[in-house]
Parts: sequence; C-alpha cells; structure tokens
Amino acid sequence: MSQPPVQSSHPHVGASGSSGKRKPGVFMWAAVILSAAAILWFYAAVERFGPARDQSTFGWLKSAWNGETDYEHGILFPFVIAGLIIYKWRDLKAAARDGSLWGLAAVFVGVVFFAAGYRTLQPRVTAGALPFLLWGSALYLWGWRVARILLFPLFFFWLAVPLPSFQQATTHLQLIATKMAHHGSALFGVETFVDGTKVLPIKGNWQPLDIAAGCSGIRSLMALLMISAAWAYVANISMWKKIALFAAAFPLAILGNALRVISIFVIAEYGNAEWASGTWHDWSGLLLFYPISLALLLGIHTLLEGGLPWKRQKKVAVRRTVGIAAEPNHPLHER
Repeated sequence: MSQPPVQSSHPHVGASGSSGKRKPGVFMWAAVILSAAAILWFYAAVERFGPARDQSTFGWLKSAWNGETDYEHGILFPFVIAGLIIYKWRDLKAAARDGSLWGLAAVFVGVVFFAAGYRTLQPRVTAGALPFLLWGSALYLWGWRVARILLFPLFFFWLAVPLPSFQQATTHLQLIATKMAHHGSALFGVETFVDGTKVLPIKGNWQPLDIAAGCSGIRSLMALLMISAAWAYVANISMWKKIALFAAAFPLAILGNALRVISIFVIAEYGNAEWASGTWHDWSGLLLFYPISLALLLGIHTLLEGGLPWKRQKKVAVRRTVGIAAEPNHPLHER
C-alpha cells in the first residue's frame, strides 16, 4: 500500500503558501533600536555646526527655522512627516516583507553625505543625508514595498532644509508683488505710483509703503509648497495630477500674496493707514492669504478629481460595495 505524501510544515520559497511577510523578531527590533540610537546620536548629540561649532545638525536646523531664512514653518515638518507615516500605517504593516541588501547601499550613501557635511562644516549636507539613512534602513529591514511607501514621506524632509540664500528669487518676487499690487489696487479706486519696490499714493493720505523682502511672498510660497506636497501625496489621483496639484502652489502663492498686499493698500486708502501697515500687515497672511490659497488649492483638486474629494471617495466606496454584493460566488454570500 502506497504511503500518502508527507507535507512539510515549512513551505518552499516561492510556493503559494508563503507570503514572505516579515514577522517581528528579536533581531529586527534590536536592529531598529540600534539604528535609531545611532542616528539620534550623530544628529542630536554630535556638535559640529553653527558660529561657535556648538550645534548639532538638529540644533542647527531648529535655529535656522526663523523669519530671516523664510523658514518659520520648518518646525511643522516633523509633525507633517509623522502624520503622513501614520496615514499609511496600515499599508506599511501589510507591506512588510523580507528586507533587501540594497538598503545597505542607500545607508552607505547617507553615511558618505553625512561625513562630507561633517568634514566641510556644511549642516545642510548632513541634514540632507538623513532621508537616505532612514529610507535605506527601512529597505534593509522590511523590503521594497515598505520602502516605496516611505519614499515620499522621508525625502519630503528635504523641503525643510533652508537653502543658502533666497536673495535673487526674493528680488524677482518683490517686483512681481509690486506690479500686481499697483494694478490690483487700481481696480478698487486706489491710485498709486511705483518707484522700484516702493508704492506711493497719488491721492490718498498715507505714507509710501515698501514691498520689502518679507512681503515678496517667499515665506508664503515655501509654506504653501509644504502644504501642497503633503496634500498631493494623500490625494487619490493619478501621478500627473499629483504633480499638477503640487506645482499649483507657485501661482497660488503669488496670487494670494498679491491679494494680501492689495488689501493693505485699500485699507490704508479708505480706512486707517497706521492699522493697515501695522496690525493688518502682520495678520493678513494668516487671516487672508492662507484661507484664499487653501480654498483655491481645494478648487484645483476638485477639478482634477472631477468632484469634491470626500464625495468622490464615498461614491467609489459605494460602487465597490455594490459590485461585491452583486457577485453571487463572492465569499460574502457564503456567510
């Protein structure tokens, strides 16, 4: 009598019963803890930068997120990145597989950049190396599917690194803001005369206002780029539409800043010039620029998706549910 074939309790590699899913183990958690501790040490404890060479990379970043560099919004980046990762947490858990040795190559690139920045006293280079270190570690521990999901959230950090100088870009934006404010104010009956970046009233009784670097819109542009990039990442649209949504931040920032400056001139002409150039100047970005810019960004997203995003998602969910219920052989009908 022939014996039935013995089934091995260990499925062969590539068999249909093996999903290759990575199960948490002591080695993996030890590697995660050691990697996190090493990165935290080099970025938060090793002091090499700043005028007195007494700042770590994280310390330098915190000091560089200020109004002079037009990166006051930089402090929000860690929270936005954490939010994007939490948003994809279920996908990350489902995507965890055996790691890839290619992750060590990405980590090596990060180490090279960190060493180069450390030797040349360039904190921007060491800060730019951090995504390589984190992404390479994720690839080595959990595989390509996890690495693909984390690619954007981790390298999104690059937008948080202040560039050396915005002087040239700021000058062009100042001239654009000045011209738009001059012509826009005329639509409200405010006649002005432009001298460089200075706007003077023709009939109004208010002091000339200078479109300084802070009014050029560069701060608003950088903050809106952060918002639009995160928005495009979570939007349920195709890649080219995501790129279009992100790129929309450039014209929207210029338009929103122009409307903010126009409002200052209009209030100075018909209201209190001192309040317009003081209180309203300081608060108009929060009260006028961001509501208008975000509303326009939502409008562009709606056009790209063919309807309000939350309503479109509900319709798709209902269609999928109806489609599943209509299948007679679907597991739901067997319950």
